Amino acid sequence: MPTLGFLKKKRTREGNTDPSPPSNPTSPVTPTAVRAFDQTSVPSLTPSHSITSQATSQYGSAPKPDVQVDAAEKQPMNTLPIQQQYAPPQHTPSPGTEPQNLPRISNLINPPQHDGPSPYQQQQIGLGFAPAPVNGGAPGSLPQPPTMAPTQHPQQQQSSAPATAQAQLDQARVTKGKYSLADFEILRTLGTGSFGRVHLVQSRHNQRFYAVKVLKKAQVVKMKQVEHTNDERRMLAEVKHPFLITLWGTFYDSRNLYMVMDFVEGGELFSLLRKSGRFPNPVAKFYAAEVTLALEYLHSRNIIYRDLKPENLLLDRHGHLKITDFGFAKRVPDKTWTLCGTPDYLAPEVVSNKGYNKSVDWWSLGILIYEMLCGYTPFWDGGSPMKIYENILRGKVKYPAYINPDAQDLLERLITADLTKRLGNLYGGSQDVKSHRWFSEVTWDRLARKDIDAPYTPPVKAGAGDASQFDRYPEETERYGQSGHDEYCALFPDF
Repeated sequence: MPTLGFLKKKRTREGNTDPSPPSNPTSPVTPTAVRAFDQTSVPSLTPSHSITSQATSQYGSAPKPDVQVDAAEKQPMNTLPIQQQYAPPQHTPSPGTEPQNLPRISNLINPPQHDGPSPYQQQQIGLGFAPAPVNGGAPGSLPQPPTMAPTQHPQQQQSSAPATAQAQLDQARVTKGKYSLADFEILRTLGTGSFGRVHLVQSRHNQRFYAVKVLKKAQVVKMKQVEHTNDERRMLAEVKHPFLITLWGTFYDSRNLYMVMDFVEGGELFSLLRKSGRFPNPVAKFYAAEVTLALEYLHSRNIIYRDLKPENLLLDRHGHLKITDFGFAKRVPDKTWTLCGTPDYLAPEVVSNKGYNKSVDWWSLGILIYEMLCGYTPFWDGGSPMKIYENILRGKVKYPAYINPDAQDLLERLITADLTKRLGNLYGGSQDVKSHRWFSEVTWDRLARKDIDAPYTPPVKAGAGDASQFDRYPEETERYGQSGHDEYCALFPDF
């Protein structure tokens, strides 16, 4: 496959002010309880594609340059810049060209018994790790937030989602004013953006490591991102799921806002995908399945995510996903009209400025799956975002011959402008997506418990504050925690 140099730079985002009226997984700093279901090795990604110290991550925190829709740019602190040049990876055979060498998703769930490694496995990275105990992960001495309720079947979710969501809202975690700068030792910068940066910190109470996102109030106000910043904080405080980033608490001083979140050591899925070129069918299926469970959970709470893409998917120490960057997330019971997101991933109803609902996330899931399988997005154009919008509205998708037929069938049902045919938007909701034959071998309850080993394990030292997957940045020169007049205090009441 030819080198896609244009994809080595991260994509810009669209964002403007919405004209319509305006949570918690086990922390990576707390070892995740994952039990191996078999003693055999699980097929993994190619050995030459291990993430190096040049890989990047973002925590929904270090922004990429954004395309302006209004006079001000939307550059939330949520995406790190792409790493500097690295040696082009040596690609393994493309999916579909040598199917006999590719792992099946059934192997990811139930590894086959054999005396020796297969030719494919002999080329792979080992994925085994010992089960880890579960213990408290909050930065301070305060008790852990309540544990997540058992997952319901989709049919039950449809009937009880509103009541369940309201009950969960009534029991929202306490995150406001929970910590202070004195609770942490700032170690290094993980990423920077137009109105702040993300720091790796260590708790002075439990010695665990966290990511603290620091936003400069004046810059947030200047770039007209007050509403999105408050929405991000509000949504993160309400959600709690194994595949979503955790917000442990927030606080502020006269100049800055602080958000204490998981430190997810493994870096972005974006980096792994660019180094791999494209993913084999079962690898793409694994990551897509975890994203599907996360979207199902968010939608059960009437939350639209609106910014799904590889840059916003972090890998934890065991290789499982965590969705980050909730700057565009919003509670939408019915419809909204905001033009926001990344051009490549925008649904046609968003581009055409029509009211839209949760179905835009299922469209984005289709684009994500396509990019994982092909290495590029279906509507990408070398010109301006307007060219991408024209392609999206035209709606013509070319599927390479190596794409699995079942995967193509799912993509055709997700990447469709006809809302009466788009999976996830029909009567069956998310269950229609999960029941598609491409996912037929996925054991959803085990995946939700992380009982299935990931196809790739980041090369990091667990629980040691290993930031080798992040670029180095000049450290902040401004002293945090300064007192004085706070002219923007009233704009951020939830912090």
